[in-house]
Amino acid sequence: MRPFDLSVYLVLDPVLCRDLSMVETTRAAVAGGVTMVQLRDKDAGTARMIETGRALLAVLAGTGVSLIVNDDVEAAIAIAADGLHVGQEDMPAAAARHLIGPDKILGLSIETPDAARAVADAPVDYVGIGPVFATPTKADHKQPIGFGGLAELVALCRLPAVAIGGLKAEHAAPVITAGADGLAVVSAICGRFDPRAEAQRIAEAVRTARARRNGGAAHDRARR
Repeated sequence: MRPFDLSVYLVLDPVLCRDLSMVETTRAAVAGGVTMVQLRDKDAGTARMIETGRALLAVLAGTGVSLIVNDDVEAAIAIAADGLHVGQEDMPAAAARHLIGPDKILGLSIETPDAARAVADAPVDYVGIGPVFATPTKADHKQPIGFGGLAELVALCRLPAVAIGGLKAEHAAPVITAGADGLAVVSAICGRFDPRAEAQRIAEAVRTARARRNGGAAHDRARR
């Protein structure tokens, strides 16, 4: 499995990206510092997912940024994407792992403490935890958990974790403080006039939050 970086995880939204397209939004956002890209298009059939995914792979070639396909294992395999992400109501993680094999990245959405405890037995590489806030980009989302709930679920999972749900650059500090490795964003980049600048702002906020967290930890150790 190739290394992956959850710092700034772009989840594409075809509606928000309609003016610039998902491919051009990705091109700009990656130039600004996005570290992972998820192709999510709930209204698309597998054929359209494959077409879009192949165009995204061409944009991502040589960047080191991973392409993850949301809940369409057939498309993920056909595209030769870097990985697949499934939700609690989608295909079970064990079945997804069996189909994609051991070398691809597998992500799983976590929304409750029970799901967080159960993930220890699941063959997944990272978890997406949320929603931190309510968001119009996913109409059927669960009850928001806030930053307190995020910290609780991150501690229970003990896997690389990315926070999701209504997040923007100004939320990087509490997300990193809660123990997540990064934040997944949708409307903070998709549909924006300048996706590259928005991605740069989020990436810088994550770097600053990590520096403060690591500096604080070093300060605490020095005082002991």
